[in-house]
Amino acid sequence: MGKRIVFTGGSGKAGRHVVPYLMNQGHEVFNLDLVPMEHPGVNTLITDLTDSGQTFNALSMHFGFEGLETGKGPAPVDAVVHFAAVPRILIHPDNVTFQRNAASTYNVIEAAVKLGIRKIIIASSETTYGVCFAEGDKDYHAFPLTEEYDVDPMDSYGLSKVVNEKTARAFAMRSGADIYALRIGNVVSPEDYANFPEYLANPPMRKRNAWSYIDARDLGQIVDLCVRKDGLGFQVFNAVNDTITAREPAREFLAKYAPGTPVTGELSGHDAPISNRKIREVLGFKEEHNWRNYVPETTKG
Repeated sequence: MGKRIVFTGGSGKAGRHVVPYLMNQGHEVFNLDLVPMEHPGVNTLITDLTDSGQTFNALSMHFGFEGLETGKGPAPVDAVVHFAAVPRILIHPDNVTFQRNAASTYNVIEAAVKLGIRKIIIASSETTYGVCFAEGDKDYHAFPLTEEYDVDPMDSYGLSKVVNEKTARAFAMRSGADIYALRIGNVVSPEDYANFPEYLANPPMRKRNAWSYIDARDLGQIVDLCVRKDGLGFQVFNAVNDTITAREPAREFLAKYAPGTPVTGELSGHDAPISNRKIREVLGFKEEHNWRNYVPETTKG
């Protein structure tokens, strides 16, 4: 059975791929964003999620004009997927980035819980692991990076995501709702695979992303799995693809390009340094878009 999903930030890079995936799985999607999404069958409500009144209102509205035909008011919402955010540092002043991301996430979760919506999925980030937007060349504590990692970002964006995870946990404990936080890796759209030859030729370029990534279409699968999986309470999931963005096996590669970081957990073959074991074992994620299918084998790392 398809679900009625309110999706925030569907007009962004990830959302443009995740929303169509959800619709192809039979879900009905209502997009909340500051910019319209040009996709058939998706209505965008222009909404400032830093305004709690707008947020409450948006989560309790008809998805479109067809809702008026029932005469029964807006139908119940099954899930909220919250991707809307200032997407990185250096777009707005740091305090604005933090304020908007933390306040909008608080508003979305609070409104959803108080409106009786029992499934909420929020976009956290690989930046919580502290290296992506770090000052200088910072090493990770240990590989692989799992959901148990002691997250320690220096920047306003990563810090906002840590706060958002804590907000999600607090509301899940208070309400009993299922709230899942996805630590999303570097999002790769189909056109981005053209950049991979450069990444392979210059491995230090990818250290800030821990040589990991998530295909935007596979992210759609992960969100769909989260929508369908009930009863887990608060959870954090790494949302990344299976393999390292390097030709060499992971341990061999990391010994060369991340010698300051010990490998203390299970890491074999071409496993990604950000572990996706939890989404594979708990949610049943099966990668469909391995980067090697889109990058010529003749490219040497």
